[in-house]
Amino acid sequence: MPRHDEIADDGSTADKQAQLDPLRDRGEDGNLTTGFGTRVDDTDNALHAGERGPTLLEDFHFREKITHFDHERIPERVVHARGAGAYGHFRPYASLAEYTRADFLQDPDRVTPVFVRFSTVAGSRGSADTVRDVRGFATKFYTREGNYDLVGNNFPVFFVQDAIKFPDFVHAVKPEPHNEIPQAASAHDTFWDFVSLQPETLHTVMWLMSDRALPRSYRMMQGFGVHTFRFVDAEGRGTFVKFHWKPLLGTHSLVWDECQKLAGQDPDFNRRDLWEAIQRGDFPEYELGVQLVPEKDEFAFDFDLLDATKLIPEEIVPVRPVGRLVLDRNPDNFFAETEQVAFHTAHVVPGIDFTNDPLLQGRNFSYLDTQLIRLGGPNFQQLPVNRPLARVRNNQRDGYGQHRIHPDRTSYSPNSISGGCPGLASPDAGAYVHHQERVDGAKIRRRSPSFADHYGQPTLFWNSMADWERDHIVAAFRFELGKVTRREIRERTVDQLNHVDNELARRVAEGLGLAAPDRAAVANHGRTSPALSLANGANAAPDGATVATRRVAILAADGVSAPDVLTLRDALARGGALPEVLAPHAGELRAADGSTVLADHAMTAMASTLYDAVCVAGGPESTRTLARDHTARGYLAEAFRHGKAIAAVGSGVGVLGTLDLSGVRLSADGDGVVDDRGVVTAADGAAADGLTTAFADAIAEHRVHDRARHA
Repeated sequence: MPRHDEIADDGSTADKQAQLDPLRDRGEDGNLTTGFGTRVDDTDNALHAGERGPTLLEDFHFREKITHFDHERIPERVVHARGAGAYGHFRPYASLAEYTRADFLQDPDRVTPVFVRFSTVAGSRGSADTVRDVRGFATKFYTREGNYDLVGNNFPVFFVQDAIKFPDFVHAVKPEPHNEIPQAASAHDTFWDFVSLQPETLHTVMWLMSDRALPRSYRMMQGFGVHTFRFVDAEGRGTFVKFHWKPLLGTHSLVWDECQKLAGQDPDFNRRDLWEAIQRGDFPEYELGVQLVPEKDEFAFDFDLLDATKLIPEEIVPVRPVGRLVLDRNPDNFFAETEQVAFHTAHVVPGIDFTNDPLLQGRNFSYLDTQLIRLGGPNFQQLPVNRPLARVRNNQRDGYGQHRIHPDRTSYSPNSISGGCPGLASPDAGAYVHHQERVDGAKIRRRSPSFADHYGQPTLFWNSMADWERDHIVAAFRFELGKVTRREIRERTVDQLNHVDNELARRVAEGLGLAAPDRAAVANHGRTSPALSLANGANAAPDGATVATRRVAILAADGVSAPDVLTLRDALARGGALPEVLAPHAGELRAADGSTVLADHAMTAMASTLYDAVCVAGGPESTRTLARDHTARGYLAEAFRHGKAIAAVGSGVGVLGTLDLSGVRLSADGDGVVDDRGVVTAADGAAADGLTTAFADAIAEHRVHDRARHA
């Protein structure tokens, strides 16, 4: 008997495959077309009114491409699927009326509620937190004038310049279509094929290969609005503005080996960190800063302000602090709040407006279109997490998910039956008024020549890095490109890197077994911007380095010196750190003086990657046990390799002596406290008080990256 799929429409047995062939996309050579077969001559630039003008709604190719892309995944977000959210509040430092009429930026006594969602970009909801990726940093301000969404990332730049290229970029970075591998990773052929053929991606790729793509926590991660927006004051005058979020704990990152291990040990590492910090009252805080550029200076730079692949170096336009954000409440239900929150770049309030940035213009269309399919219809703004505090009165009716009951008999304007209500507001009564500017230009698909420099700012980023940051970037390129199976893609990428810096290209090529370029394709301009480096003190906590919220493992076993444990634990806790005693088993430990010490966890249930620092308490019996314990030795060796602060007191110094610590000097009797590259030791147990101070200072510095370089 023939199978069902072999039954033709007329009921006869036939080759069903032949019937399906006309519908099968075989990927034959030919011209790119729209979904209805119209040939396309440009898919890199949307249709604009002039080279720097706004995107035109009549661009049917752009709209079709973006619309299809927005509707490709249901119900999970296409990008930013894995996230964590929190409620909080924002307060400005002083009035910004000189630049903007935005109500929430006028009065330092006015507190505006917010919801913030952090996220990875490429992976699915089930992927890990610690992948190498851009992170989302989106803030919804529930202002008195309506909701304002500042939708940003932890990089100040983006991969492409025009929104019409966004589907291409995401398709390239997503898992390979034939096998859905790799998940939440860019180390594969399609991504690097795109990068090697699209040099505008290089600036953001440099950030992606740096430690900025591996944040220690969402509480220690910067955020940026990415685009150039516009402030508008009460008189209608405009000022260009770039938005910055700076964490008050400082900007810190993990290292790549640590990230890979954490992906298995605790794939929720960043989400858990945020949740637990808020639960215990260690509320994350961020400072909002702005870079302000007068409209008369729009063309004063050697790059275009409308180019989202460029940043304004802080040496040219300093960041002005304007307010503080505090996250102080976890959601009650992940799905109802964190999953259903809907951000949109076009959710603005009077006093904040757009520019003709071609990436921003496309996002303003794309976000709304995405919410319509992801949240089931046009009434997603009525969900509690999206609902504004400002009163909503409009003539919109019905549709999926309609929550409101409208008693009015009219849903049109103008009307007389409802007394003309709702009526229109005047600017003086708070109506939104778009900034007026002259728009002139032919309808063209062409990018402004001012967008053409794709190498100057990637070079600026490379030049600004510390030596250890450059090492990490080179290692990242070698790792990522080492997963690429096509040699020609690796070679093209190295050629692109040679336009950034010859040393970078040579080091990457050598690691991949490729021919290193003899000379630079483009001379290095030599400029630097210190603010781009994590090694720069400006990226530390504003009030100086701190141990606050840092997790510290104190290793102990039966026979431990109780005074050592108490001294270390109490001193670290007073500084705001989170010390935990780890031992071969959880529960009570017998101390050397006959008392008991409580072990918070068994070492086998945790991992060194979950802690910011590790120390070994004294006690001869305890340290003999730890010196023979493979897990304890692994804790210390791994923490050393990851550049973390390590300490040992009394006989605990002997445990470190059994490890290969690359010539680090350890304390001996009579030495007192010795601090050598973040390894703090005191062979004399009586020096424990002095050791805790030096150890806390080492923890506050986050990492000793040069330790690995000199190992």
